[in-house]
Amino acid sequence: MADSDDSKPSDQLRERVPRSSRWVWVVLDADRQAVAAGVLAVLFCSMVAVGTLLPTPAYELLTDGDPHETLFDALVAATITGVTLVLTLSQLVLSQELGAAGDQRERMEGALSFREDAAAAAGMDVAPAEPSAFLRGLVEATREQANALADAAPDGEAGAAVDAYVDNLTENARVVANQLDGAQFGEFDVVWAALNYNYSWKMYAGERLRADHGDALDEDADAALDDLLDTLALFGPAREHFKTLYFQWELSDLSRTLLYAAVPALGVAIVSLLFLDPAAYPRSTFGVNHALLVVSAAVTVTVLPFALLLSYILRIVTITKRTLSIGPFVLRETERSGDVD
Repeated sequence: MADSDDSKPSDQLRERVPRSSRWVWVVLDADRQAVAAGVLAVLFCSMVAVGTLLPTPAYELLTDGDPHETLFDALVAATITGVTLVLTLSQLVLSQELGAAGDQRERMEGALSFREDAAAAAGMDVAPAEPSAFLRGLVEATREQANALADAAPDGEAGAAVDAYVDNLTENARVVANQLDGAQFGEFDVVWAALNYNYSWKMYAGERLRADHGDALDEDADAALDDLLDTLALFGPAREHFKTLYFQWELSDLSRTLLYAAVPALGVAIVSLLFLDPAAYPRSTFGVNHALLVVSAAVTVTVLPFALLLSYILRIVTITKRTLSIGPFVLRETERSGDVD
């Protein structure tokens, strides 16, 4: 029994994530520095709003003892420790690229072998060097092989099942191929497009198609289905490889960005700890005390490295969660009616 359309997960990652489209845009699609800026804006506005709405005036709280000194003392230590730790972890991840000549040669041979297998499966003379073009070639190959399967499909129930399978695959392949066209590696576009090609479900559906209607498929249709499943199986490790490279790219970018952000953040924290006196700002504007504004602004700048870290890691862990499995394993909750005979 074939899988029903209702049990099939959406091809688009945005629709497979059980969150609103705005949340998905913030977590995955939005510029990381813009997300960090949004986090800082929320923090600043929250501090000002809470400090203004408290029954006790913020000026009295800030000048009663030294709460700001305690806060910035902790932030100085946290900034130094946190940035150092993150940079160390990033370097550990990036150190995987280092190795002896023999190890590098094995990596090269593995990469060349995989490129040859991909070119042979996709019917290409030479596999493209650019990641987006390489993935696009595999996606286009699956669309051509699916059309060959449809041409060789039998009549009756088996033919209808093949047509439904091919229609879904070719439409998804067309959309993803357009997204990959001209996409530049280093940007999120390549990984985003690759995640939108739901190859694992297509492998599962293809295997179910053979299990349910294999007796009705002739030699040409069976061979076309074999070619299609082989190419889909190659798309999985190709996507994982480029996803890993993208993570390394992001971690390198994160390390550099944190270094840039840590200097002003640490400088503001130290200056605030040594020289900031909230008692020197007794006035208010529109009911908002100036001391509250100054302290909130200083805190916002000081936590800049952590806002950047949050924005980058949020995307990385979200992608990792959605791609934990490789091959025809679906970790999301679905109703697979085809599993029941």
